[in-house]
Amino acid sequence: MMKSKSEIIKELAPRKFSRLGMLWVGLLIAVSGGSALAYAFQLKEGLVITGMRDYALWGIYISNFVFFVAVSLVGSLISAILHLARVEWSEPLARIAEIIAVAAIIMAGLTIIIDMGRPERLYFLFTHGRLQSPIIWDVIVISTYLVMSSLLLYYPLLPDFAILKKFYKDKPKLNRWLSRLSLNWEHNEAQKKIYSKSIRVLSILIIPVGFGIHTVTAWLFATTYRPGWDSTNFGPYFIAGAFVAGAASVIAVMYVIRRAYRLEEYITDFHFDKMGKLLVLLCLIYLYFNINEYLVPAYKTTVDEAEHLRGLFTGEFSTLFWLVTVAGLLVPIVVLAFKKGRKPFVLFIISVLVVLAGWWKRYLIVTPTLLHPFLPVEGVPEEWHHYVPTALEWTITGGNLATALLIITLLVRYLPVIPIQQTLESNGLEQEQEERKL
Repeated sequence: MMKSKSEIIKELAPRKFSRLGMLWVGLLIAVSGGSALAYAFQLKEGLVITGMRDYALWGIYISNFVFFVAVSLVGSLISAILHLARVEWSEPLARIAEIIAVAAIIMAGLTIIIDMGRPERLYFLFTHGRLQSPIIWDVIVISTYLVMSSLLLYYPLLPDFAILKKFYKDKPKLNRWLSRLSLNWEHNEAQKKIYSKSIRVLSILIIPVGFGIHTVTAWLFATTYRPGWDSTNFGPYFIAGAFVAGAASVIAVMYVIRRAYRLEEYITDFHFDKMGKLLVLLCLIYLYFNINEYLVPAYKTTVDEAEHLRGLFTGEFSTLFWLVTVAGLLVPIVVLAFKKGRKPFVLFIISVLVVLAGWWKRYLIVTPTLLHPFLPVEGVPEEWHHYVPTALEWTITGGNLATALLIITLLVRYLPVIPIQQTLESNGLEQEQEERKL
């Protein structure tokens, strides 16, 4: 039986947290608060209380930064490409991807500040930055990407805010807020024309910016002359890895939202099957770039590259390296190749595994290379030869991840996570309303 317009709006309207939801939010706030206290202590004492030293000058903070950039890339790109391609089955997923993108890029910017020993000097990047520096390129693309991702999330919400304004007409305070947020949306032809054109332009513009942000992040490493980073493959290698981590993040979040809000009718097994096929394709592409990234240096076997690869393949980082490769690439490819492996729960488990492997992959990109510089590590304290994150670093990093999840949770709580207007149109309800007017 077809549902009425009011029934669909009621199902898709933002809902209050359940008791379990409140507990989840409280946990995230507690972890984020503990992280803030740890960062205040780091700010007071300086970076000397971390495990970073002259050689390992980038630790898990930069690993976290690269991870957030990777996740944010796919969020907006998936949304933009789906908008442009007008893929109807993807409508329930586009806003989830947009929410993830905004949360991830906010935390990417904050993570850079956390890694700075003197964050009060951040404004010098804007007042005295030099365009010759890849760091300035990163600042420019991150700022641009944040603005465009926020617009791509907000602008498609205008029709939904207008619908909710009428739905909550008996709640004056909420109605006033929704009226302001909807920017006087009336769903007339002139507005729809501007609305469609604006989203199309945003979607087109954000694609090169999205590719640019992760390419520039890769260049921060590739322009630093070190074994493991000295590669022209780094740009596409980073982008391929970003697609894998980002797609897995979208799948994991959409599964949780579907279970929490009982949206099985709108986020169906069909959507999971499609996303599973997409993820296995992305894993295959990323596997190809991994083979390129390690096979060529292994074939050349220069002294410095050989030492770096030995640390990854059989040395200090070998257990983590092979675990990440097998669990984050090979297992997903094998499992997702079969239809049963693309069922919602199985796909959720695989996606979480891919996300975790994706984070540790960034750690393996950053840390081993720093510990194998071209200059010999001689006559320096023993602790400079190794990098082990301190409890304080883990606390701050855990707080960063918790804050990202908190932003996603709050956006899901206060925004209609499934586009209401598009859902009504796909059910023919908006058309019926127009016919009644005539």
